[in-house]
Amino acid sequence: MTRRTVLVLGTNGRFGSAAVKAFTDAGWRVLAQARRAQPTLPSGVEVLNIPLGETEALAAAAAGAEVVVHAVNPPYTDWEANMMPLGRQGLDVAERLGALFMLPGNVYAYGEAMPARLDEDTPERPTNAKGRLRAALEGEMRGRAEAGRLRAVVLRAGDFYGSGDGSWLDLSIAKDLAKGRLVYPGPLDLPHAWAYLPDLARAFVAVAERSVPEGTPAFETLHFAGDTLTGAQLLDLIEAAAADIGAAPAGGFRRGGMPWGVIRLMGAFVPNLKAVAEMSYLWRVPHALDGARLAARVGPIPATPPRQALAQALRDLGFGARTPAH
Repeated sequence: MTRRTVLVLGTNGRFGSAAVKAFTDAGWRVLAQARRAQPTLPSGVEVLNIPLGETEALAAAAAGAEVVVHAVNPPYTDWEANMMPLGRQGLDVAERLGALFMLPGNVYAYGEAMPARLDEDTPERPTNAKGRLRAALEGEMRGRAEAGRLRAVVLRAGDFYGSGDGSWLDLSIAKDLAKGRLVYPGPLDLPHAWAYLPDLARAFVAVAERSVPEGTPAFETLHFAGDTLTGAQLLDLIEAAAADIGAAPAGGFRRGGMPWGVIRLMGAFVPNLKAVAEMSYLWRVPHALDGARLAARVGPIPATPPRQALAQALRDLGFGARTPAH
């Protein structure tokens, strides 16, 4: 049987690397594109060191790809300049290939007034530039799909963690885990949506394997439920996971909060802090994603228990004793 082929764009990032592994594990032929030298990739993955903007060359090298996973995500401070151009370049490649275009979505476009339960019919009412950009990119996908130029799907999830550094887990919450200090960015009693990247990547595979032109709409949005945890639940799980891998400090843990006032003041001089402060409402507004439509679409998706997922995520960050990733 001929293996199906997927092109993953932006494989240097955490989601890109998780997607490469998930599709490889599922038996797909995987083409990995990135702008710079590749990290260690699974055996058999074919590397394409072709810039995303070179549409014809990249499409020619990826001939036969049925699915394009857009894992390209510029730094927060570069979103205004780069997010839409990069998104359009990814769409151009998928259109040239006649492939399904898949995007990992987030909750930004729902804005500060979003309800506590988010499903695929929840209206998008972005309240800042990043939310408007995400809504615009999804609108571009929908427009091209409805014009018959390609098929596209947004698989929306909460905050990513796992598969390396660059998330709230390592940049803030568990940054000082070795010193026995945990920091949570919001009230400890409010629920927040999380997505363990290896699980989300497996959901992408499940959707890709069940997306055929005859049976699916040209454009659709699906929600990945992931884990919805209050701040207190998350910190309890991190403490337990740290103990499981031998990374808990002898003196136990202390807990603290984010100095948002200071961060906003510093944001006047530090662009990255300004960008982070603009999204602080996500920690004040409770939210969860309803995954019923995704489950109906592809069936049950294996989910790693959050304590186990956090233990592996901490190992990936260099804490405790390393074991093979799941």
